[in-house]
Amino acid sequence: MIISRSPLRISFCGGGTDLPAFYKDQPGAVVSTAIDKYIYVTTNRKFDDKLRASYSITEIVDKASDLQHDLIREALKLVGIGGGIEITSISDIPSSGSGLGSSSTYTVGLLNALYAYTGRHVGPERLAREACEIEIDILGKPIGKQDQYAAAYGGLQYIQFNPDGSVFVDPIVCEPHTKRLLEERFLMLYTGLTRSADNILKEQSDRTASEEDKKAALAKMKAQADDARRALQTNSLDSFGELLHQGWLLKRTLASGISTGQIDNWYETARKNGAIGGKILGAGGGGFLLFYAYPEQHDIIKRALPDLKHVPFQLEPQGSKIIFVEEPPHYK
Repeated sequence: MIISRSPLRISFCGGGTDLPAFYKDQPGAVVSTAIDKYIYVTTNRKFDDKLRASYSITEIVDKASDLQHDLIREALKLVGIGGGIEITSISDIPSSGSGLGSSSTYTVGLLNALYAYTGRHVGPERLAREACEIEIDILGKPIGKQDQYAAAYGGLQYIQFNPDGSVFVDPIVCEPHTKRLLEERFLMLYTGLTRSADNILKEQSDRTASEEDKKAALAKMKAQADDARRALQTNSLDSFGELLHQGWLLKRTLASGISTGQIDNWYETARKNGAIGGKILGAGGGGFLLFYAYPEQHDIIKRALPDLKHVPFQLEPQGSKIIFVEEPPHYK
């Protein structure tokens, strides 16, 4: 049996510049961090040659190509496993429409577990690159590349997306005290709304490719990622919080489904009660709201937003990893 653990992520600045509609013309960049909320993937040898995949439903099929779950099907094909395996998963956070990169985190963790199951160790660059290959190239999902790299590498990172398709992952070096202050000042609230990111991202990509004002907005968001990295490196945390606010104002203009009247109301309520900045996480339309505010304001904000659920978190320095290995009895 093999168990992988892969972290979910929070993207602070630059989201949307990881889509090819933007980075094919000029480099994109995001500042993001892995957090201590995870997706666990378990692989185990099946007693027969069939294949069992358990997620929201359970599939038992004769071969990988018969699977309905497209990520599992393509990952098995890429790694070269045809059958005789059971695959299950558990998530710390609702795994659909959370805005925390759960789909890509699952793909990274699945690949990591499958490679370990075959006795191979694969590093974060390959895990991220192959997860992108499955989701974007093979399955044609209208998503970017940041989630796969955040899950594979972990940590607080500046991730750059280059016109040639390459990705640079650079750790943001800052004082431990800075990271502790960030953890103390972040407030993450679950809206209870879930949505598919695909439609929002497809509209955003289409409009980025055809509308110059959308490209200009994304160029400003990329510049904000550069500014956010500098703010963290120099311990200028209040300016980091203001960058979140300015980035949210730009992000709302990229596609029609990113915000709603209800989300705007929640956001403005938090701002009136002490939040310096914030954003909806992920593509938008639901999932989690993240706010930057001094700790003494947190209870005030939570009381002002009683319908939202507070979810504490900490920064996670590690990416996807194998946390459990037990060989079958006949190997011992």
